[in-house]
Amino acid sequence: MRVLTISLLLSSLLMAKNCTYKTYAWNVNLKSAVDFKKVVHSYDLVTSLERDEASGCTVCLEDQQEIRLPNIIPFKVCKYKALEIEGIIMDAIHAGKEIQSVIGYRVGLTRGTVDSKGSRTEFSNHSFGIAVDINPQYNGLYDHCKEFSPSCRLRKGGHWHPTHPKSLHKEDMIVKNFHAHGFQWGGEIYGWQKDFMHFSPTGY
Repeated sequence: MRVLTISLLLSSLLMAKNCTYKTYAWNVNLKSAVDFKKVVHSYDLVTSLERDEASGCTVCLEDQQEIRLPNIIPFKVCKYKALEIEGIIMDAIHAGKEIQSVIGYRVGLTRGTVDSKGSRTEFSNHSFGIAVDINPQYNGLYDHCKEFSPSCRLRKGGHWHPTHPKSLHKEDMIVKNFHAHGFQWGGEIYGWQKDFMHFSPTGY
């Protein structure tokens, strides 16, 4: 009986699910990523910081699902959103939208308040696999940009030209389809940033 109990315990430990991810923090003073690290712990110990309450998605690699689409490098999103996101993008491709690249799951503390060192303390929507960036080479992230104009400053990605076939705009089918599924477009977010490549539940 004791041997059987020990065997069952070992089997249980071997089968225990882990939460694994690589992350960093964005430092607002240095304007760069710091504190790169790999995190591994039992899935049972996932904290509220590591889980998006609305979707149930976590920062754990184990909760992400890879999506493979024609002529696009595979990307990962939360398994609870994978079919939905894949369907939206495939519908756009079938309708003739030119999609060159999609970026999904990537973990980083890039939101929220800053700590004493100037580093952000909350995970982004990308970290939970509930955000995607589409054609970043043609849909940049701008700041100083309450409304888009030549004075907006490009911070990431390529220049946005709403008439370019690989750029996005509010009448674009893919923007409308994401809206219909409860996602917001970063090109319409309130404030001094415009993130034309980005879709998430909040737009940020």
